[in-house]
Amino acid sequence: MRFDEPVLLYGAGREARSTRAFIKAKAPRTRVYVTVDSGEADVEDTTFIAPADLTQAIESKLFSTIVKSPGVSRYRPVFAMAREAGIAVTSNLNLWGEEYRAGRKVIAISGTKGKSTTATLVHLMLTESGLDAGLAGNVGLAPLEIADKHPIIVFELSSYQTADMAFTPDIAAITNLSPEHTDWHRTVERYYADKLNLIDRDAPFPVALGVGALGHPLVMAALRDQKRLIPPLAPFIHDRIATAVSRSRLKGEHNLNNAVLAAQIAMRAGADLEGVVRGIGKFAPLPHRLEEHAIGGVTFVNDSISTTPEATKAALAAYEGTRLALVAGGHERQQDYAELAQLLAPRGVTVLVCLPVTGDRLATLTYAAAPEIEVIEAGTLDEALKALAGRKAKFDTVILSPGAPSYGQLEAPGKAFRNFEERGAAFVRLAGKYFG
Repeated sequence: MRFDEPVLLYGAGREARSTRAFIKAKAPRTRVYVTVDSGEADVEDTTFIAPADLTQAIESKLFSTIVKSPGVSRYRPVFAMAREAGIAVTSNLNLWGEEYRAGRKVIAISGTKGKSTTATLVHLMLTESGLDAGLAGNVGLAPLEIADKHPIIVFELSSYQTADMAFTPDIAAITNLSPEHTDWHRTVERYYADKLNLIDRDAPFPVALGVGALGHPLVMAALRDQKRLIPPLAPFIHDRIATAVSRSRLKGEHNLNNAVLAAQIAMRAGADLEGVVRGIGKFAPLPHRLEEHAIGGVTFVNDSISTTPEATKAALAAYEGTRLALVAGGHERQQDYAELAQLLAPRGVTVLVCLPVTGDRLATLTYAAAPEIEVIEAGTLDEALKALAGRKAKFDTVILSPGAPSYGQLEAPGKAFRNFEERGAAFVRLAGKYFG
């Protein structure tokens, strides 16, 4: 990247702000522009460009580089137009690679679900083993925020970031692979390819695969050479980890699998077994991931970070044997809810509250698959919790595990969520309002 020529930030979130700070430190006089598709462009020391004016700005080469935020699809025509005009398109992650990659051990973890928990566990296992490691990506700091603070960096990366990741990790992991984010990637096939760009490379760095990735034909093809696979843990190590997980705050079979995968990665990076066990013991549930709250004699589980049917299945499995009310539904990404509908009754769901937009499809499938489940179709999250308050005798636990993003969803009429964090916080607040 040329630091002496103007730059456009496409997006105004955490990564954009850290990119602006990075540029300011490197070249204080560099002019920086910003554009956003919606919301506020509140990045200091920037000049706003409206999306409608981008084509003209590109044609006039107003800037030499575009730093794209992860949530902005790289497949938008504006980026192809920019490249044809000789304007570079990069990311916060790739700028980190250019500036700080050399001399550091990079552990990169991705997958459709479980990557945040796995990356957090790897970081804990390393630090509890006395190693100087940092955590960045979608958990921890933005890549340019973590900069050169640690000799070992654990990156938790989405498919948005792996799609054009330009540098090679020292150790990589894929937790599992199932369809997601087809609105961003345009097709399921492209989503798979972009996700697997993390490991589908000529360099022979070692790769760890979770239960949901090992044996998957697309994953194994991207691996190229099975000699790259990090071998399974010895049985006695596996047993130690299973015991540690049973005594920890990690819930469900899927989290045991995450812990085993994390141990494979961490021990390959230099962690010792006692550090691995201590790391498991220090794990605290991530915000909005199976986050429990006891309110009015009912357990409320905030799993708002669940944006896929697979994540909802894992949440239900963690509470098997409990009478459940499930609140689900969100932004439409054409995901398949048929298997989830079939699993609701066996997993103990007695009441299903469906929210727009995907809730409509889930409701229809559930009416056919499990007519014994009471299905409530609510327009807002407030309506959902209010409806459940009148049915307390039917469940012991309420789980918000939407299986879809929060875009366009409403807490109440005229009050939309900006992200899954707001949705999760509203769920807990409304539980207190109607059950407290």
